[in-house]
Parts: sequence; C-alpha cells; structure tokens
Amino acid sequence: MIVAVDDTDSIRGNCTTFLATEIIKELSDFDLIGNPRLIRLNPAVPWKTRGNGSLVMEFGIGKGEKHLIGVINGKEIFCFNESEEINVDFNSIIKRIIPLIEKYHESDANPGCVVSSGKPDPVFYKKGLYTILRRSDVDSELERIGASVFTIGNGMGLIGCTCGMAWIPKDSTYELLAYRMPEKWGTPRSFESQSIRKMDFDYPSTFNNWEEREQKVAMVPSTPCPVLYGLRGDVMEDLIPASESIISEEKYRWMIFLTNQGTDDHIRTEFDTLVPNSSYLLRGTVISYAERIRGGHSFIDIDTDFGKITCGAYEPSKEFRYVFDHLIPGDVVEVMGEYREDPSTLNVEKIHVISLEKEKKKISNPICPNCGKPMHSVGKNQGYRCKPCHTKSNDCVYEDVFRWIVPGWYEPPTAARRHLSKPLKRMGLEQLIEFVNCRNE
Repeated sequence: MIVAVDDTDSIRGNCTTFLATEIIKELSDFDLIGNPRLIRLNPAVPWKTRGNGSLVMEFGIGKGEKHLIGVINGKEIFCFNESEEINVDFNSIIKRIIPLIEKYHESDANPGCVVSSGKPDPVFYKKGLYTILRRSDVDSELERIGASVFTIGNGMGLIGCTCGMAWIPKDSTYELLAYRMPEKWGTPRSFESQSIRKMDFDYPSTFNNWEEREQKVAMVPSTPCPVLYGLRGDVMEDLIPASESIISEEKYRWMIFLTNQGTDDHIRTEFDTLVPNSSYLLRGTVISYAERIRGGHSFIDIDTDFGKITCGAYEPSKEFRYVFDHLIPGDVVEVMGEYREDPSTLNVEKIHVISLEKEKKKISNPICPNCGKPMHSVGKNQGYRCKPCHTKSNDCVYEDVFRWIVPGWYEPPTAARRHLSKPLKRMGLEQLIEFVNCRNE
C-alpha cells in the first residue's frame, strides 16, 4: 500500500515531511517498507513553497531485514526491505489520514493525498521535474491505477503525489530530518554551530550541511517550520551517529528519508528546444564580458546551438559570481540551470569551464629591427613606422595575461545550492579555485 501526500505547507509554516511522520505514527499497525521518500520536483514551478517536495510512503507487513530509521514519541521506527501482500480498504486508510491533513496544513495550501497499491507510469516523474503540470494531467492516471484520493482547495497536491510515486531511484541520497518540540515552533533555533562543523569533517559521507569558508551552518532552516535541521548524506548508516554528535535543543522526533536531492535529476541533457520553467545543461562559447547590475547580480552571454543565451549568477551565490568576472569571449563553458522567459535568462547553478582563450595585453608598439626603438602609429588601422629608419610593421609587442581561472567545475557555496543540484563532492570533484575577495573593480 502506497501513501503519498503533497502541498500542505507554506512560507508561513508547517512541513509536509512532519505530516508524513504523523501518518507513519497513525498507521503504526502496518510496517514501513523502505524509507519514506522525499521527492523534490521542478524547482522552477512558480507557485512552489520552498523545496517543492512530495512525500511517499509504502506500508505493509514487513519481512526480511529491518533498519532503524527514526524515533517518534520515544518509539523506534524501523523499515523492512520486503513486504507480504496485504488487502486493504484504501478509503478506510484515507479516512484515518484526513484529520491529520486538516490539522497540519496551511490555509493557502492545496493538499492532495493518494492511497494506492499501484504506481503511476515512471514518465510522470520526469514530467514533474521538467514541466508545469495541471491537475487534469494526473487525474486520469490516478484513476487508471485505482487510487483513492483526498483533496482540499483545488487539490494541486495530487500532482506532486503522482510524480513522487512514479520515482524509480537511480541516483539517490538520504536526509535525516530532526523536528523541534511543538512549543518551540516559530522561535529561534538553538544549536552549537561548531558541533555541526566537527560532524561535517568527521562524517565525509555527509554533504551540504556546513559552509567552511563562511563558517556558516547550511542544514538549519530559517523558516518557522517544525524542522530543527536536515542532515544530508550518501550513507544512511552514518546519519544516526552524525546526528547524535550535533549539540542542539531537544529533538521532538527524527526520521531518515530516501531522497532525490543532490542528484541533478532536474537537469535536461537531451532536448530540441528550450522551454521556460525547465532546467538544462547547455554548452556554448562566451561572447561577452561579465556585466554587473544593481543588486550585485552578474551576467554573461554565450553562443549555443540555440542562439545567444544570457546566463545569470545572482547575489546570493556570493563568490560564485566571480567565475563570470574572469571569463572572456572565446572561453568554452557548460552551464546548468533554470531557463526563465522573462527576462530570458539561464539562472546558473553550476558551471563547467571547458577551455580558455589566451588573453594578451599590448605592452608596446612594434620595435624597429634597425635602431631598436618603438615605432609610431601612422594613423588608425594604418600600422606603425620608424621615421629615422623608414621601416614599417603591424606587429605590436604583446604578453600573455595571467588568467585567474582554470578549466574545471565551479559551484555556489553550500547555502546557495538548490536541493536537487548535485554538489561537486558527490561528483568526486573539487572546485579548483576559490574566488574570495578577488573581484576586479
């Protein structure tokens, strides 16, 4: 039995992952089969709240090996690798979940809940990552798989439910989400930042939790939601001891989710045209120097198979913008990011500098081979001449300019990365140059 829920939170509060833990508690007469799943969908959806994530859980009668994945109200929660077949009245399950959705949703949200034994066609996962879907795009698919549904408002949450259920993991990661005591929701969070720094170094399988350069925590949200922190990593078994090493306020509960975060699943690599509100990998040649505008944003133009594309790096990405400053026309790059229609821009999440044009600086006019003195200009575009020796030349003296950039991958600092963007650490790479306080003025 699969249970999916989406669109219950807003920027004002609540969290669909917390609702998932409430559903797990309510359905404790069943076993969890595998980790609950947190599936991030298209980050370019204009009406998304925060990370545009849907939650999917599978319940049954577990068999085989089990794993500790959480604690709710002091009770350890396990998941099983396999399940026996069960017969369940989906409508009765929906009725048990409805009060939880009604309690833990924001007034401007449009929740959807799905209970089903079957999964949607996997194509819906890609559609959920690449496109903007309408409610009508998923209704027939939910009917096809015999799902029972519940909605509030316009029920847009059914879109996320459908697309999340359709996910077949290829690359995947984990996130241990720790939750605050209810009486502390909406108040400043209490934690010891240096304990998070130490955890980050002690557990190298974790990622996107700490920004060393700025000595800044990246795993603690600033919103008034129930989450205390989200600890991300590649190895599930490392997350529990890593979490226990963090010094913070008392935890209410915690749960380890299987996620598609940090996978670049949202990046389209094969396409015939650029469609707004989708994310792409584009290769091109730089055709402009960086332009900076008010607010600290930087832009360059690149020539691609789809014509000229303006690429943007924005102020929150901090020193990542400096990569743009050190590019010159002729450099060949690959850029990853969201394509927006108005203004027509690719918002860059990562950049791969493939090759660099040699940059030269004129140091003098041509040198006369007879007297060894610099020649003088005859006129615009008319070359140079040595008056005493009557020699002529068009060859000025140049020297190579040192480029403050090298081929390789570059990414924003931890706190400025999207949930889905794959960090270089997961790619087995490092950023080759750190651009700190070196912007050319």
